[in-house]
Amino acid sequence: MAELYETRHGVIYCNHDGAELAGDLFLPTGPGPHPALVAVHGGGWRVGARASLHNWGQHLAARGTAVFSVSYRLAAKGKKTYPGAAHDIVAAVQYLRGEAKDLRIDSARIGLMGASAGAHLSALVGLGTQSGHFLKAYPNDKFAGVDATVKVVVGIFGVYDMYANWVDFNRQTPGDNATEIFLGCTPMDDRKLYFDASPISYATFANNKVRVFLSWGTEVDLVNVHEQSEPFLLALKQAGFFARTSVVQGAPHYWTGEPMDEPGSFTGFLAPRLIRFLADPAVGFAPSRT
Repeated sequence: MAELYETRHGVIYCNHDGAELAGDLFLPTGPGPHPALVAVHGGGWRVGARASLHNWGQHLAARGTAVFSVSYRLAAKGKKTYPGAAHDIVAAVQYLRGEAKDLRIDSARIGLMGASAGAHLSALVGLGTQSGHFLKAYPNDKFAGVDATVKVVVGIFGVYDMYANWVDFNRQTPGDNATEIFLGCTPMDDRKLYFDASPISYATFANNKVRVFLSWGTEVDLVNVHEQSEPFLLALKQAGFFARTSVVQGAPHYWTGEPMDEPGSFTGFLAPRLIRFLADPAVGFAPSRT
């Protein structure tokens, strides 16, 4: 039986400030050109690994959508990585588009997919670049001049309002607020920074060309969906975005690493719904083959 996809581990996509950044590429076989998603892992901007989204790479690539699961610069106490992490994700999109011909990828069908902090970065870059934000930070990147806009953003239990998240995390983990560590200050130090770092701030008419798919679970235990996913969805609708959702019954905060074929898995519930969203003619992201 012919292989449905090939895997390329450790593909270097940029070097930012001495940090060599890589991703693992899951590339459908066949002539293509194939749609492609840059997959961005979660972990509170401080931990996590690109391997946590390999199951999505394997599942989607076997069905005709390429996935580039990437690493980005992580924060630590005393080491903020905003906006650098957003610049890393911009570079990953530019890499896929710059190499599209050789990779058999359709440069017009590139999107972003992320979970938790990865959903934040995916939405921030996916919406922000529509109006020219987060660009040109690294003019020496190989593909710095390549278009970084995307057609699709997929956010799973994401953070979309950084001030609301700071308040919530301060209740949960006082003295160890991941949002504050990532941004390098409190909202009282710089409220504009929190506004600029929030995807909801880019839910505007000018940016509504990107299609958005949001998912979250009903058993919240970290990121408050009533302050994040739900208000973000409302803001998207108010600004005329094509936005769809999949609410996963019984799911807590972090579960995207589960195998799709595990009985009762939350990823097994979500995967076919995401594939149907991508195949919707209004989205225009259907694979070249299934």
